[in-house]
Amino acid sequence: MSLSAPGLRPFDGAKFRLGIAAARFNETLVDGLLARVTDGLRTAGVKEANVTVIRVPGSHEVPWAVQALAKDWPCDCVIALGVLIGGDTSHHEMVGQSVSHALQRVALESGVPVINGVIVANTPAQAKARCLGSINRGTEFAAAALEMAALKRKFIR
Repeated sequence: MSLSAPGLRPFDGAKFRLGIAAARFNETLVDGLLARVTDGLRTAGVKEANVTVIRVPGSHEVPWAVQALAKDWPCDCVIALGVLIGGDTSHHEMVGQSVSHALQRVALESGVPVINGVIVANTPAQAKARCLGSINRGTEFAAAALEMAALKRKFIR
């Protein structure tokens, strides 16, 4: 993942409705991402009542929750959050690929943009830097969600 994120664009988020599906596995790290996402949305003016958060056991369950939000809750964008950390096997990579493909499928089939905020890291230190440290992926995910929500409102009525 690049460290050269696009610049943040100002958005008035007051009109947007957003869903967030967040895993509980690696909870401290995901909670850090979630806090940074919600701070970014709040800073942009998104009303707390217009944000729905669903917690699921792990990252592999996140696409189901994203699909439920896209299908059953009128939202402009859904943000998927989870953290997968490498271990003795490549299981984290397999789950990461599966989740990524599923999230893209939900976005294309539902017409609701989905931000893939599932961090796939090789080490706990890499994950911590992206969720709690100096690489603020949560704010980036919030900014991407706002930009995609605005595009959805522009093109899909």
